[in-house]
Amino acid sequence: MKKRQLILILILVNLISVTFAQRIKDIVDIKGVRGNPLTGIGLVVGLSATGDSTLPSQQLLAKIFRDSGVVLSPDQLKGGNIAVVMVTCELGPFAREGSRIDIDVSSIGDAKSLKGGILLPTALKGLDGPGLDGQVYAIAQGPLSISGWTAAGDQGSITKNHQTVARIPGGATVERQEIATFVEFLAGRRYITLNLRNNDFTTAQRIGVAVNEMYPECAYVVDAGTVRLVIPEQIRNDEIVAFIDTATSATVQVDMPAIVVINERTGTIVVGENVGISEVAISQGSLVVKISETARVSQPTAPFSDAGQTAIVPETMIGITEQTGYLIPVPRIITVAELASALNAIGATPTDLIAIFNALKKAGALQARLEIM
Repeated sequence: MKKRQLILILILVNLISVTFAQRIKDIVDIKGVRGNPLTGIGLVVGLSATGDSTLPSQQLLAKIFRDSGVVLSPDQLKGGNIAVVMVTCELGPFAREGSRIDIDVSSIGDAKSLKGGILLPTALKGLDGPGLDGQVYAIAQGPLSISGWTAAGDQGSITKNHQTVARIPGGATVERQEIATFVEFLAGRRYITLNLRNNDFTTAQRIGVAVNEMYPECAYVVDAGTVRLVIPEQIRNDEIVAFIDTATSATVQVDMPAIVVINERTGTIVVGENVGISEVAISQGSLVVKISETARVSQPTAPFSDAGQTAIVPETMIGITEQTGYLIPVPRIITVAELASALNAIGATPTDLIAIFNALKKAGALQARLEIM
């Protein structure tokens, strides 16, 4: 029984019925404060025969030579010291011209490793599409950083970490800023919109109450995921940041929905605080089948004869044990701790728990939403 309890993987959220308050700024996003993805196609040089041999990399290198006044055919640029890569990053909501941002570099061709390479200057553009401009916002370049290595011989190789994705801390310089706009104007008044990361009517209402205690009639709840704050008229434009800091520093209790999340691949179960079950009886039992394969050496002998031959005879032993389950009554559960105790009492393993939760949901006894990952 102890061994079965040791392998039980049950992640309990708030084992005791005490809910800790969270700061508003930690559970909401301010509308308009977001980053923008930038992308670009670049070329990494200086690789030690670990680059790619694809035509696009040769064409890109030929273009760079042509821009420098040297005209070469892509067929003349062969070798494994270059690699065509995709460069990506996120332009922060408050990144100014001249700011440095981190970039990620990923191989596109058949390069084996980007270790030791240097990214040539690469223009990073905004996405091109409806409402987007496709302009250059940053220029990336610099030596690549890969936290790993590869060692290879004639008959095999060993690799630590991923070798075809690299990072350059501060590898791009912002050339064009896109400052976030988070203050909205409507009917002559200024607004700030808070978007809850986990939509919930109760939590949204608590946010509105907490802000109104500091700034009366300032906050009103739009829906389960949106709370709008009216900036008081006496607050000047240069005081808006201080207003946001004060309003979002208030703490509220986050209401957690009743939910059970099951990952059958890993045997992980996450049970929410408010999960409960109606009064039921649970029977848990299993059939254990053990199969053992052994090899027995047969050495037949006969007096005054050489007719016998030594042989290896395979032998299979099968044992079947049925563990009878008992019908155990489980009272109505209110807290996660009581639910865990009831399930542990029957010695349930993660596999058993998955079957039990599915059966409880089917029977209508599980008072929670069941999600399978």
